[in-house]
Amino acid sequence: MTLTRRTFMGQASATATAVLAPTLATAQTSGYAGRADVRRFAAELQSLHGVDASWSERVLAQAQFLTQVPRLMMPPSRPGVRNWRVYRSRFVEPIRIRAGSTFWEDNAATLDKAAREFGVPPAVIVGVIGVETIYGRNVGNFRVLDALATLTFDFPREHPKAQARQAYFEGELTQFLVSASRTRSDPLAPVGSYAGAMGLPQFMPTSWAKFARDYDGDGRIDLWNSPADAIGSVANYLRAFGWQAGLPTHWPLAVTRSAALQPALEADILPSFTATQLQSVGVAVPAAASALGTPLAVVELPNGTGEADFVLTTPNFYVVTRYNWSAFYALAVLELGQAVARNLGRA
Repeated sequence: MTLTRRTFMGQASATATAVLAPTLATAQTSGYAGRADVRRFAAELQSLHGVDASWSERVLAQAQFLTQVPRLMMPPSRPGVRNWRVYRSRFVEPIRIRAGSTFWEDNAATLDKAAREFGVPPAVIVGVIGVETIYGRNVGNFRVLDALATLTFDFPREHPKAQARQAYFEGELTQFLVSASRTRSDPLAPVGSYAGAMGLPQFMPTSWAKFARDYDGDGRIDLWNSPADAIGSVANYLRAFGWQAGLPTHWPLAVTRSAALQPALEADILPSFTATQLQSVGVAVPAAASALGTPLAVVELPNGTGEADFVLTTPNFYVVTRYNWSAFYALAVLELGQAVARNLGRA
């Protein structure tokens, strides 16, 4: 049986003992039919993961090269001036706050369940899904197979980190095909971002395989259409990366740049300093942060040509950056979740 994208990467039967391949229609001609690098990839997939090489070649023969994707992967030729307040305004805004309020109200019981099981507050989960896809309104319109094939076999060589990035996407394409094969799902059906991220929480295939949960108990994982599965999966992801129940994420800081403060700023988002160390270089560490006994970080948030903002962050803030390696992203997630909570009187 070939499954639709609703059940893509669903859990395989507990009795399955081998990698199974779904039946596909005859391959159509495309940029990936018959290429030597595709044949090598398929052979390695069979050798390492037991996925039939002829099936992989037929699937990849139907993948289409997406001309815009390599361009989207390239860093800007002239990096713009980073501005936290402008970035924040894109995410902590009325449309997302209203949509987040509806999402929270509709899924309050599941959010509370996830908070109890994983220790992740509802506001954080709501913030992640809101920043990622506006609660499912924008899950992407690229066919995942096409995006991952393009980034595996035609990653732009001029990218400054081309080798590492191409290897990353090759791993994601591998997991995508392994999962489709094992679950007998249709690898041509899923759509997502231009990088291959899928569903309400925008999970890459390896994250789906490691962290996605069947949280509504229907026997399958559906991150496109099941808010419960998305909620449980986000909470599971954050806990897996070290989320500590009850630990705050950050406090605003009023600091002045100085030579003494520079080593703390260079550590960026990684919590590396004790409260005493930061106090010794002039950081007014809040009493609540001092009492935690956890490592802390001072994060600078540039505002273009204006005065920068600063936040004092904990290991839980760092955990949010494991979703997206960016202090801007993490703070937008947290502030959106807080704004939704205030809108519902839950702050």
